[in-house]
Amino acid sequence: MRRSYPFKTFLLLLFFVTTTLTVSSQQRTEVLLTDGWKFSKGNNDASFAKDFNDRAWKTVTVPHDWAIEGPFDKEIDKQMVAIVQNGESKPSEKTGRTGALPYIGEAWYRNSFSIPASTKGKQVILQFDGAMSEPKVYLNGVKVGEWNYGYNYFYIDITDHILAGQKNVLAVHLNNQPKSSRWYPGAGLYRNVRLITKDKVSIEQWGVSITTPEVSKAFAKVNIKTRLSATGAKLVTQILDNKGRLVMSDTAKTFFGNAADQNIKISNPDLWSPETPYLYTAVSKLYQGNKLLDEVTTRFGVRSISYVAGTGFSLNGTVRKFKGVCLHHDLGPLGTAINVAALRRQLMILKDMGCDAIRSSHNMPSLEQLELCDELGFMFLAETFDEWAKAKVENGYHRFFQQDAEKDVVNLVKATRNHPCIVMWSSGNEVPDQFGAEGVKRAKWLQEIFHREDPTRPVTVGMDQVKATMASGFGALLDIPGLNYRVHLYHEAYKAFPQGMLLGSETASTVSSRGVYKFPVVKAKNKTYSDFQSSSYDLECCDWSNVPDDDFVMQDDKPWVIGEFVWTGFDYLGEPTPYDESWPSRSSYFGMCDLAGIPKDRYYLYRSRWNTEKPTLHLLPHWNWEGREGQTTPVFAYTNYESAELFLNGKSLGVQKKSKDTPQNRYRLMWMDVKYEPGTLKVVAYDKAGKAVAEETKVTAGKPYRIVLDPDRKQIVADGKDISFVTASVVDKNGNPCPTTHERLNFEVTGEGKFKAVCNGDATSLEMFDQPTMKLFSGKLVILVQSTRKEGKMMLKVKGRSLKSAEVALTSGK
Repeated sequence: MRRSYPFKTFLLLLFFVTTTLTVSSQQRTEVLLTDGWKFSKGNNDASFAKDFNDRAWKTVTVPHDWAIEGPFDKEIDKQMVAIVQNGESKPSEKTGRTGALPYIGEAWYRNSFSIPASTKGKQVILQFDGAMSEPKVYLNGVKVGEWNYGYNYFYIDITDHILAGQKNVLAVHLNNQPKSSRWYPGAGLYRNVRLITKDKVSIEQWGVSITTPEVSKAFAKVNIKTRLSATGAKLVTQILDNKGRLVMSDTAKTFFGNAADQNIKISNPDLWSPETPYLYTAVSKLYQGNKLLDEVTTRFGVRSISYVAGTGFSLNGTVRKFKGVCLHHDLGPLGTAINVAALRRQLMILKDMGCDAIRSSHNMPSLEQLELCDELGFMFLAETFDEWAKAKVENGYHRFFQQDAEKDVVNLVKATRNHPCIVMWSSGNEVPDQFGAEGVKRAKWLQEIFHREDPTRPVTVGMDQVKATMASGFGALLDIPGLNYRVHLYHEAYKAFPQGMLLGSETASTVSSRGVYKFPVVKAKNKTYSDFQSSSYDLECCDWSNVPDDDFVMQDDKPWVIGEFVWTGFDYLGEPTPYDESWPSRSSYFGMCDLAGIPKDRYYLYRSRWNTEKPTLHLLPHWNWEGREGQTTPVFAYTNYESAELFLNGKSLGVQKKSKDTPQNRYRLMWMDVKYEPGTLKVVAYDKAGKAVAEETKVTAGKPYRIVLDPDRKQIVADGKDISFVTASVVDKNGNPCPTTHERLNFEVTGEGKFKAVCNGDATSLEMFDQPTMKLFSGKLVILVQSTRKEGKMMLKVKGRSLKSAEVALTSGK
């Protein structure tokens, strides 16, 4: 069997900060409705759509998550439920499942804006990139549209309701019901709202579709389909390189009704890949005579994808495996409100790990995330739903599936199809519909919608009920069978399914807490401790999952396994397995990085396999174990070197070499019998010739002495949105990190910046993110400093009661 899926690209809607702007011509404008929003929570009074007295309402900027400021409360969305995905058969009380943050309830947002009188007679569109949830939209007191799915993008034609040259009042009602999610969904207008004005004879919204059906080093055939609102206009398309220089130009010659179809040749194209994320731009210009009516820019990349039985996945003709992670949509201490700086930081951390792919879990991704994946070089598995017609939670998406699923999928594809990063669609995750004939029919129905809207990419489903999908035919009908865990069933599924390949659509679900180590060091499932933490020796997982090494074996040894998406790249709010029934515990332990974005030890285990450009040598645990003198304290090294020697206070504890005796011996170097004594622990790595090539040390630290600040960027943009993420840690008088201190720190920002949030990565902390104080967790935390819209300098000062304080200067500019 061979399936070939050449590439598609995305209609770029340029992102701006200002409230009024021109996109590319005087005919089309796009405004981000960012400022001037009024917000009121806890009211379902429909008269708010018409009663414009909002003086008592809170002023906010959008994107906005009303719930992230808390407080945490175990009574919020407390659920008595049996989590079937976790193998539970009896309901029990779950207190932190949705993050214990106050996302439940109804709220109103209101904004007043004007458009020039000269726009009378133009078409005006409101686009919502995401609104949580069930938004009802009113303009000047009249309901103009609604949408149910909080993760989807939708737009409303408000041409007949807009008042040109006058003030217009936009009101949005949102309703988040309890028991509507399995994780923290956030609340509010958490993605951008766009006001688009264009000529009535124009290019349709999301009306450009670009594919490259023929790709080689010598040339590429670029096919551009453009839907117009009317016939009779002339369409000219220019293709620009990544420096804005003209590559080719073409005037459309063939129209099918209101749709133009162009085929343009690019000689010696630069191909898009994670290693070389080259982007072209298509500029579509619509004329009536010599008058320019509309202009749309579309960024795209030239690349081909194929999925072949036995061979697996190929990008641009080269076989490769997905080195991917799953990501929920929250941004830790920022909640779900989209922020490009936070998204970019996440992706850069993953890039250094060697990650090359993202799975949006379990919902439709933001446009900003996809843009960044295009630019930085990440392949993307775009997912749709966590529920179909059968429920996982009482008020989940199943309520809307029958009437909304098709239009939700259509909007996903049309809004994002031109992103080169997207290489596969997922129509669902662990849906209960995996059982029985009705579920098979739903899987087929959804897959055919994707094929109709986008014939160039395959469709998968994250399946956890593998035996059931083998029996029913569910797995056999999918383009790509995706297995969530169930490594022990890989061989059986491969033989049963006809596609000749499997995808690890969700793998590992290993749990750990950054800087926390438990003894004895043994593999364990569903292990819990009195402090509600998990061991960072990376040998603990869930009843239904496994440790990373089990997946590594399948990925390395089986060519028909086409890659994996690890659960998860970063910790996220909610779903605190294995402490679902424990309080306080309000966020996950699955991440390779904690909720603050600080890498855990497990990050370096994956880096030692995935990052083939840079060496990795990481030593664990820390070496501050007062009271464990003389006790067995195993030492691990995660490295891409094959052997290393361990020294404690200058004495060799032997050389360890990787072997295939066990999965752990194959991927980790382990000294299991080390007896703790204070001092210096050092590991020296050797190359294949036996030459010492790298070393790493851990030193027993003395009394905590001073604070150290390390910003990810010292210069940020003065747009009121950009953020510098400053890691605060503590060292002793000799500069040695103090990994066990939990002292409270206080923060102050002066100048042209402001304190935005703080996070320490502790899943049990009930301290609020928006307060300028927090305790360290395992010796670290991260402070978020946000710019204002004025250029200048800012100073972050950090103090601790018994510590020498620290400060760092940051600047912002245009």
